[in-house]
Amino acid sequence: MAPTIHREGPYRFFFFSEEGNEPAHVHVQAGGARAKVWLHDNALAQSSGFAEHELAEILRITKDRAQEFKEGWDDYFARK
Repeated sequence: MAPTIHREGPYRFFFFSEEGNEPAHVHVQAGGARAKVWLHDNALAQSSGFAEHELAEILRITKDRAQEFKEGWDDYFARK
């Protein structure tokens, strides 16, 4: 299961439900491209298929919404 927590432009931000044992992070998908961003320091953990300008936009979005994403992570994994 991968609950979507935000959509912006072509980007879908989501969690994988089995990853609650990892530090808080979001996955991002657009088309066939994917990325993973750690929320504690807004650092790119991994990516595949995104251009540099797209990664910059993804990091801007995760920085702007860090509190919302972290609260979503905490709420979701507290229920599991």
